[in-house]
Amino acid sequence: MEKFIIPVMRLLKQYIPGKSLLDNRCLKIFGPVLHSPYLWHLNRRSASSAFANGLFWACIPIPSQMVAAAVCSIFMRANLPLSVALVWLTNPLTMIPAFYFNYLVGSWLLGVELPERDFEPTVQWFSNSISHIWQPLFAGSVLVGLVAGSLGYISIRLLWRLHLVRRIKARKQHRLRQKELNEVFAKQRNGRLPDGISDPSAVPDPGHE
Repeated sequence: MEKFIIPVMRLLKQYIPGKSLLDNRCLKIFGPVLHSPYLWHLNRRSASSAFANGLFWACIPIPSQMVAAAVCSIFMRANLPLSVALVWLTNPLTMIPAFYFNYLVGSWLLGVELPERDFEPTVQWFSNSISHIWQPLFAGSVLVGLVAGSLGYISIRLLWRLHLVRRIKARKQHRLRQKELNEVFAKQRNGRLPDGISDPSAVPDPGHE
């Protein structure tokens, strides 16, 4: 699990957009509010809130997803770059299958029968059918967004906590080994070594494990 957690955390820090995000004309309307430090600091709380925020808005079929995610990040004290970056999970390559899935979920939720016309994986199909499908589409999108956001929030909290627990445990083990090593050298200076140890170099050095 540790081999999975560390690369994920490094990936988050490496690929989420930086302060250049402030040059986006859609976000300039928020002015100096976006310069608040808590919107840029990445910790367990801000990262998990950003996943909840970004994944939710990624599932909502509106043209201003980035702006909506930015507004919510201010009130949620979520990491702004990560919130906005996650919105792009629904991009020109993924939005059609993702929103059609939301439409199917919404149809099931509302008990709406699917239209007789065959589905076409195109923006044109959604444009021509929006008057008939907008209710199940948005109902399904909200439900899927809530589920995705909740799963993202819980997953990041758990993974981050697991990572911290592993680090704390590793530090404790390192201190314990260092203490044992110091005791061995102290006994060597006094002319005494523990049973079974004839050479202090036989004790493993935690710095080289």
